[in-house]
Amino acid sequence: MNNIYTSILANAIQGFVREREALGYHRKKEATSLKHFDRFCTEIDYNEAGLSKRLAMRWAEKKAYESDNAQARRIRLVRMLARYMARSGYDAYIYPDHFCVRRSDTYQPYLFSEAELARFFACVDRCLPLRSSPYRHLIFPLLYRMLYGCGLRVSEALGLNVGDVDIETGTLTIKNAKFHKDRMVPMSASLTERCRIYMEAMHPFGQPGYSFFPSPYGGRYPTRTIYAYFRRFIWEVGISHGGRGKGPRVHDLRHTFAVHCLKGWVRNAVDLTVALPYLSAYLGHEGLKGTQRYLRLTSELYPDIVAAMDERFGHLLPAGDL
Repeated sequence: MNNIYTSILANAIQGFVREREALGYHRKKEATSLKHFDRFCTEIDYNEAGLSKRLAMRWAEKKAYESDNAQARRIRLVRMLARYMARSGYDAYIYPDHFCVRRSDTYQPYLFSEAELARFFACVDRCLPLRSSPYRHLIFPLLYRMLYGCGLRVSEALGLNVGDVDIETGTLTIKNAKFHKDRMVPMSASLTERCRIYMEAMHPFGQPGYSFFPSPYGGRYPTRTIYAYFRRFIWEVGISHGGRGKGPRVHDLRHTFAVHCLKGWVRNAVDLTVALPYLSAYLGHEGLKGTQRYLRLTSELYPDIVAAMDERFGHLLPAGDL
């Protein structure tokens, strides 16, 4: 943390980041975002000891090509910083709670059909090694299947170490994921077998601390690489991308996994009162309500699922928030 921040507010920012770390929050993303704020303070020659309203309003100005949600995230983080500063004895302007409220997420998840998934994975399986990426033909077929087959977030899959993949019991150990939770994720028999074959080729010595999906340049793949290849693969099989904010997104493989689970349960008359909490735990959500909002099922596509969900859990949900 030493010397990361250089503006007049450096000590306050460092104290805030340390407090967040002590409370158990991931500090890396917040610390990086605050570096931008710190640099902004330096660039405008800000020299006041506290966080003035003038500074706050200049920081809140929307940038060119910036989305409403990105602007709102910047403002929320500096609001949190200001509250910390006020508690610590600094003069600090705190944005009102209603200031630049993030717009509700109107993105409708893209739900892949079974035929689309089959075409997608067939395309990924045809991926050939390159001099710059000699193992991508081994990594990508398993990684994308894991995103769908286990409903993982991209960061969770890329964060796996060899020791987190147990091919004897067919389970993954997801560590320090969203909401700072660890969880065990069972795999299907076919996916476990793919992991076994992959381990023999990629990790014959089984070093537990090594990245399970290693980047050709050392360390782990950046998420942007996985997104870039995903777009290439769906384009090759004729699934059009609607542009930024339209999808399909890699995260929609996780949505599709969850919806397919629900679809199968409803078709087989499984009691959702019993089954849905298992799905919530499997996906790593904080609670049942979060799982329901996350799925965002549509009555046009799956009216029977929506009706069943509404009958059992409608009292937990705002209207139209499935």
